[in-house]
Amino acid sequence: MVGIVIVSHSARLAEEVAAIAREIGGENVPVAAAGGTDDGGLGTSLDKVIAAIESVDQGMGVVLIPDLGSSVLTAKLVEEPGSVVIADVPLVEGAIAAAVTVGGGASLPDVLASAEEARTFRKL
Repeated sequence: MVGIVIVSHSARLAEEVAAIAREIGGENVPVAAAGGTDDGGLGTSLDKVIAAIESVDQGMGVVLIPDLGSSVLTAKLVEEPGSVVIADVPLVEGAIAAAVTVGGGASLPDVLASAEEARTFRKL
């Protein structure tokens, strides 16, 4: 399965988005949260992102879903085209779309495309 990593400035936000993605996508979907700094503050941690990638990587690739600012910059440090990719998507909607697609057994390009479609989902 493709893995998903939620990269956020807030550990609590990352954990909650990961939890809802798992809940909707299926509990077997490999989703990890990488939020906050190493000392528990707001910010991003390269070490947390790397550890999260390693925890969800099952050999089919990993989609990183960052929230904004330095989380995007941190994600770019570990991006490896074809194996670890960044989804430029709204955090919650993109995570859910990715998780549902992963749960269906999709490939990395298909998971990324599904997540990126979340950018255009209309609510009304």
